[in-house]
Amino acid sequence: MTTSAVPPALAMRGLVATFGPTRALDGASLTVAPGTIHGLIGHNGAGKSTLIKVLAGLVTPQAGTIALDGATVTGMTPGRAEALGIAFIHQERLLVPTATVGEALFLGRESAGSRFGIRRGSLRRRAEAALERVFGVTLPKGALIRDLSTAQQQIVQITRALLADPKILVFDEPTAALAQREVEHLFAAIRRLKAQGLTTLYISHYLAEIEQLCDTVTVMRNGRDVAHVDPRQVPEGGLAQLMIGRPVTELYPRQRAAAGEPVLALAGVGVGPGVRDISFTLRRGEVLGLTGLLGSGAKDLVRALFGLAPITAGTVTVDGQAARLKNPTEAVRRGIALVPEDRRAHGVALDLGIRENLTLASLGRLSRWGWLDREAERRRALDLIGELQVKTGGPDAPVRTLSGGNQQKVALGKWLAREAHLYILDEPTIGVDIAAKAEIYRLIAEAAGRGAGILLLSADPDELLGLCDRILVLFRGTIVAEHEAAGTDAGTLLQAALTGGRGAAGAASTVPAHAA
Repeated sequence: MTTSAVPPALAMRGLVATFGPTRALDGASLTVAPGTIHGLIGHNGAGKSTLIKVLAGLVTPQAGTIALDGATVTGMTPGRAEALGIAFIHQERLLVPTATVGEALFLGRESAGSRFGIRRGSLRRRAEAALERVFGVTLPKGALIRDLSTAQQQIVQITRALLADPKILVFDEPTAALAQREVEHLFAAIRRLKAQGLTTLYISHYLAEIEQLCDTVTVMRNGRDVAHVDPRQVPEGGLAQLMIGRPVTELYPRQRAAAGEPVLALAGVGVGPGVRDISFTLRRGEVLGLTGLLGSGAKDLVRALFGLAPITAGTVTVDGQAARLKNPTEAVRRGIALVPEDRRAHGVALDLGIRENLTLASLGRLSRWGWLDREAERRRALDLIGELQVKTGGPDAPVRTLSGGNQQKVALGKWLAREAHLYILDEPTIGVDIAAKAEIYRLIAEAAGRGAGILLLSADPDELLGLCDRILVLFRGTIVAEHEAAGTDAGTLLQAALTGGRGAAGAASTVPAHAA
């Protein structure tokens, strides 16, 4: 007696999706075995998001098929995807801000399990039980979604999806806003659900998570699936190399040269009550790293250097002249550029085109007698798109249509177009994949090579060690360590960030999740 093979829980084959001149999917396929945790990785613009939108019924492909448990599905829509048991956890938190935790968890199914409609006390108790069972946490009773932290909102969204008992659960960057303890709870929950037969598709830029969690990984590049591997059988750095199509050793292209004249000098600088006695010098052609744990004051310092917070003590010198950085306009006039961490809120204008964003900070150079030279603006934008390697269908495409990594390139390119003397980069690669990181690192190295000074705030020790000449560590508002990048390691940086240089207790088991 023979038995037929169990069909895949999900099989997407030969998918093609085009948007104008952009071919987002070029014959992509994805096969997920039932009851497994399947990883999906690829650089920004590789086609991951489009593939998931096809599965969710948000994009209709021009070619290709979708099958669930061996049965072909046609005419996929969001409603049909939900009815078929596919649930999605998106990176953006799709929750009603004025709802309570209980209302958000059970929105649309409030009376389930009750004969008498909505009972708020019962709703709250069910919400608390669900959060405790899935994450082992208790959220404030009756709290509104808008009053929760980003991590707490993400926990609510994940728990809501699990309460629907889906057959396939799709996670799209679920841990970006979670602390390590919360990530561990999530992974434990995913593993329990796997043991119960749930199929999980897990998308993440964090390759360590993929290696730790997933049974199988599909790698996408340029709209196609290029590899299907067991992450436990891939050598160190292998997943990253599959993603970017070249050795990871090429990630940091920095060619260090002799530093030039000072571009920024701080002496005894204070910012409010939390930052005090900051002194250092940054020279032309130098990349100076800045790092520290949450509350270290590093974030406050870089904001103040761009005029976004008042400097309350000490002196700042820019290009040899004393500077009062009262506001961003004064900072820009002094040749300072800031690429902020939250690119969507502060780095780019999402509804404007790529051309307008790239030239926004340098319109004066493209104007005569107050009139913008549109042709010169377009030529400059096209040059920058090529230099930045922005993947787009054209210079007038809205920035919101770009992937996260390409949005970050535009945020950086806006200031490269102005040819600033000093670039302050606040977590420039957070939330972008390794291929986009490689391009951003190249741009940083080229700016330093042209003689700009770079002040790089980052919580990633590999990034700091790979890009910087020197690294300053802040602890409780003051500099506690300065290291030559070539002569130190991640453990040394971590110890200083954790203890202020006064011991190594606990340093081996903790990683700084966010510089601030």
